[in-house]
Amino acid sequence: MTRRRITGEHMIVDPQTDTIALLSKGLAPQGQAQTIATHASLIFLGTDRVWKLKRAVLFPYLDYSTPQRRLAACESELSLNRRTAPELYLGVRHVTRNADGNLTLDGEGELVDAFVEMRRFDEKDLLDRMAQDGRLTCGHMDALARRIATFHASAEVFNNRGGAAGIARVIAMNDEALRATGLVADKMASELAAAMRVRLDAFQTLLDARRAAGKVRRCHGDMILRNIYLAEGQPTLFDCIEFDEKIATIDVLYDLAFLLMDLWHRDRRDLANVLMNRYLDEAEETEGLGLLPFFMAIRATIRAHVTAAQIDRSHADGADALRDEALRYFELARFLLAPSSVSLVAVGGLSGSGKSTLAARLAPGIGAPPGARHLNSDRIRKRLYGVRPEQTLPQDAYQPTVSARVYALMHEEAARVLASGWSVILDAVYDRADERAKAAHVAAGAQAQFHGYWLQAATDLRLARVSARPKGPSDATPEIARKQENAACGDMEWTRLDAARSTEELSEVIRLDAST
Repeated sequence: MTRRRITGEHMIVDPQTDTIALLSKGLAPQGQAQTIATHASLIFLGTDRVWKLKRAVLFPYLDYSTPQRRLAACESELSLNRRTAPELYLGVRHVTRNADGNLTLDGEGELVDAFVEMRRFDEKDLLDRMAQDGRLTCGHMDALARRIATFHASAEVFNNRGGAAGIARVIAMNDEALRATGLVADKMASELAAAMRVRLDAFQTLLDARRAAGKVRRCHGDMILRNIYLAEGQPTLFDCIEFDEKIATIDVLYDLAFLLMDLWHRDRRDLANVLMNRYLDEAEETEGLGLLPFFMAIRATIRAHVTAAQIDRSHADGADALRDEALRYFELARFLLAPSSVSLVAVGGLSGSGKSTLAARLAPGIGAPPGARHLNSDRIRKRLYGVRPEQTLPQDAYQPTVSARVYALMHEEAARVLASGWSVILDAVYDRADERAKAAHVAAGAQAQFHGYWLQAATDLRLARVSARPKGPSDATPEIARKQENAACGDMEWTRLDAARSTEELSEVIRLDAST
């Protein structure tokens, strides 16, 4: 086997020339098959089939240097990805050498290579393509969060992996791989690794406690937008980590953090915040929230050195783009490790005043990335009754005693989130002075900053908004909104804002007010 060592990348390469020729001809007999190259794979695209070949490479974190290792990786990829996308993964094929020295598929001779056979889907359905085209929505994040939470809940638990020791290994591996690329000066790499270790020391007890609680599971491991596609309208995970059990047997929040980082890196902070919040609606992970920026920083570092490792193999124009992209990931990692203050922001107003829209706009910019935990009274009420947010509840679910319970649950959850070192935005009517006082009391108990805002809206505006909005967590009708006009809200101690102003204007007013 011909090998070439590339200095600085710690990588051994077999060009696999004969295998590539065989697969290209097999999928496109009349011409060259379309291929996609990544740092670890070559993907051959046919009309209705895809063949994924492992490249003969050796990184500090990945070893595909022998045919046997590549076959084992293919078999692992097949079984692991059938957990989330069974309809996509068809089987493993062998490339063997005949007695005459020629290569063939699934022959009896010496194993030369192996690849995974998959169904082909339209690339416009990849979530990274949808993000590039501006087609990715909050609705996609709702569905994706449910899919991920369900997957994590069913994934195999490992009590002997992960924890603080597992994260320490990742930090060390990242440091070695980053230095090998020469992307940044050694001093900058050392500073990043040192900052990572400081955070690790602070989180050691929490990381080990989460492992003991069953939060370390056999996860996806590479959960970024390019590894998710829409299958019959539903976000579907594929292409998980198969080459190293340790890399993918991780804390479930560390798994989620890769996707959160990817969205943040693409400047879709709104979608990252929605994904985090909908995931937390489905999974009990409040105590681990403070880990998210740390986990996201580790993930950004991974993308920095993986992207930088491709520079030497690209054309001159592509090399500059890859270097810029890798440096953006590196700077994001440093940004994510910066300290952030903890605050509680409450937004109140009668139905149709726009409080939920404003709260969602504000959430990504409150506290550490990917933003505040958005606690919405309508969602909490639906959860209390065990129904999905879009289902309508009977009127007796809105009795004063039930509403009191909803506010109590919301404030209890807010206290837990604040105790984890994470910021909160509360979103409810808050037409009672005692409930507004309780919100401020929650913040005081956590020694967090508090800001309360009341959206004042004319009745006609509220009725128009309630009539026009699509079905969602709120069950308010124009009739209910009209009745609220008689609510006695008492002395309003919160800052009043004109709800007729745009969401952008209001969010800027609040941003400036909260920063003073």
